[in-house]
Amino acid sequence: MSTIHLHRTTILTPEQFVAGLTDFGPGRSKLFSNSADGYLKVHHRSHSQADVTEGSGGVWERLHYDWSDPGHVVLTTTDSNLWGGASGHAYTFTRRPDGTTDIDVVVVREGKNLRGWILGFVLGTIGKGVLEKAFENSVKAIQTRNGAVVPSGPSGRPALAAIR
Repeated sequence: MSTIHLHRTTILTPEQFVAGLTDFGPGRSKLFSNSADGYLKVHHRSHSQADVTEGSGGVWERLHYDWSDPGHVVLTTTDSNLWGGASGHAYTFTRRPDGTTDIDVVVVREGKNLRGWILGFVLGTIGKGVLEKAFENSVKAIQTRNGAVVPSGPSGRPALAAIR
């Protein structure tokens, strides 16, 4: 089992990020590259929970989304071709005094077969950078979607890249 911790500081509010995270409409892959439209199926959705199948590249999982606590969103894997056990994602949002938001994500990958075990091991070791890049791209895409202007840091690069 691999547990991966990710962190980003963003100019988004927690509500803006959660709105992107829970938008299961067409074009979701523009926000989350591992959620191709061809895999996406919403089985059920309420005001604070959803049951969704998503994936890409031959990997899929059915997730129970729970955003009833706006500071902590939990995605629990209920079925998958690779993941089982304690697999899922947990997002924690912390508002900072400067108006930015810290997003901390814990991704758990417990393989339910040999392929899942191997991929989980790779993601937990040398593959962590792939998840970090995907998460950073999702934050940037949701910022763009919200028309958020990212202030430049001292190097002229976006402040998001400088904050980490």
